Amino acid sequence: MSQRNYRSAIVGTGGIATAHAEAVAASAGRAGLAAAVDVDLGRAKAFAETWQIPRVHASLTDLLREGEVDLVHLCTPPALHAPLALECLEAGVTVLVEKPPTLSLAEMDALVEAETRSTAHVATVLQHRFGAGALRLRRLADAGELGRPLLATCATQWYRDEAYFAVPWRGTWESEGGGPTMGHGIHQFDLLFSVLGPWREVTAVAARRARAVDTEDVSTALVTFDSGAVATVVNSVVSPRQTSALRFDYERATVEVEHLYGYTDDDWTVTPAPGHEDVASLWNGERSSVPSGHQGWFAAVLDALDRGEAPPVTAGDARRTMEFIAALYRSAFTGERVRSGQITPGDPFASRMDGTGTPWEKVRNQ
Repeated sequence: MSQRNYRSAIVGTGGIATAHAEAVAASAGRAGLAAAVDVDLGRAKAFAETWQIPRVHASLTDLLREGEVDLVHLCTPPALHAPLALECLEAGVTVLVEKPPTLSLAEMDALVEAETRSTAHVATVLQHRFGAGALRLRRLADAGELGRPLLATCATQWYRDEAYFAVPWRGTWESEGGGPTMGHGIHQFDLLFSVLGPWREVTAVAARRARAVDTEDVSTALVTFDSGAVATVVNSVVSPRQTSALRFDYERATVEVEHLYGYTDDDWTVTPAPGHEDVASLWNGERSSVPSGHQGWFAAVLDALDRGEAPPVTAGDARRTMEFIAALYRSAFTGERVRSGQITPGDPFASRMDGTGTPWEKVRNQ
């Protein structure tokens, strides 16, 4: 597998852009920062000075016109993800999109379709798939070492105060696409799906309990999988003791991780079922000090590109996660159980995550 040097550009130089710059810097010369883009040119220049980036632009269009970039790291607010990603695909430039990749399932489908017409790829930044613990869990599960998956729990219980939501694009369906289900819990339940495989059905509740926002601030769901496994998924931004926790109960062991914004091997525990103590030795025999984060994800992106493959998380992978989000909201706001594949083009929940409207909005309009 031959390696090359990829010219990266970061579009949107706010807080998350630093994680991308760090990942590029840690790539051992496999990638380099060629440009920074921001509508606030002063902010772009300051970012470029910090990371020794040679060029700055005020728009993605200006960047692509020069034609001297291989990868675009899209770090803008969510409402810009789909249109800017489409612009990259039309220019034949691979785009790496921060979560959530789009505001709706319909926008996600537009990206999937545009990718088929492009020489480039679109991938979503869902970095928790790539930590050493998650990679090991998938290897052991796929090899049958853990037995059948039976039950899982997935909790993203974070705390965001009113000041957090004072940023204009946060807390609205039009600019953020949803609440903690869309923008916070997506990391954990995407990891859940990467381990347990395709989900089949969801029954959910979403509520606005404490924050003055348009979206929900809590949600919970019961999910069944094609394998027969059952899981609960909780998403919150009103929980003072913050945690990100996943637990997988297999026939032969319980595997758990609890962290906040990123994990190491020290955050994982394995509890073998009686008679299956060998599972612990299989787990501990592969220990690693590598944390989850953008660096592991970006290394996987570069590996895939070197092989001539679509980089992870592929558009198809991200679509399954986005479909779950739409299904959770549809179930929560209609009271129905929603199956995979049920939300088709033309469904209100395909075009907007709030679909036919939230209960609290309907009460306000009465």
